[in-house]
Amino acid sequence: MILTLRKWGRPADGFTAVIVLLLLVCAGAHADGLSEKVKICTECHGAAGSPSRPDIPIIWGQEFYYLYVQLKDYKAGRRRNAKMSKIVATLSKQEMRGLAQHFSSQPWPSMGFAAESTDIARGETATAAGLCTQCHLGGYEGSSRIPRLAGQQAGYLERTMLEFKNKTRMNSPAKASLTASYEEEDIAAMARYLAGY
Repeated sequence: MILTLRKWGRPADGFTAVIVLLLLVCAGAHADGLSEKVKICTECHGAAGSPSRPDIPIIWGQEFYYLYVQLKDYKAGRRRNAKMSKIVATLSKQEMRGLAQHFSSQPWPSMGFAAESTDIARGETATAAGLCTQCHLGGYEGSSRIPRLAGQQAGYLERTMLEFKNKTRMNSPAKASLTASYEEEDIAAMARYLAGY
């Protein structure tokens, strides 16, 4: 609005101050509304980025667009989890984008997990066979729609790959096809390898 008004001349300082104040109040109201939603998320995903259980994903520092798409998938039923589906059902598109932005802007926590040498060897072989670095990149840090896997919770990675393998998670057909070829032992080793990466 200020840019449009400047077409006809500079707005008065008082007018500018009122507009800036209104924008700040609106932003504060949005932040306060979102803070309650963030609090709900941190009950499981952790207030400092460390999830409460090993099968819950780290979302701090995860890719923005990936987080947003996962929330949309829960809302649309393409991805299912009793607790997440219920929470996301109440979220607006703006709130989903706000939550994705909030958590993606946080630092990725160091979980300090170290894979054993046998898991590293088997995990390297399995990820190389699946060409995982083509999408998740060389350091498994992901980009945009592709999630970071490096340092993710081993329990969550294993559960997710098994859900793809068993076709109980259906929001990525390519992953379902890929994981179908893996033995469960390969998936477990790959999960621990990536968690310690």
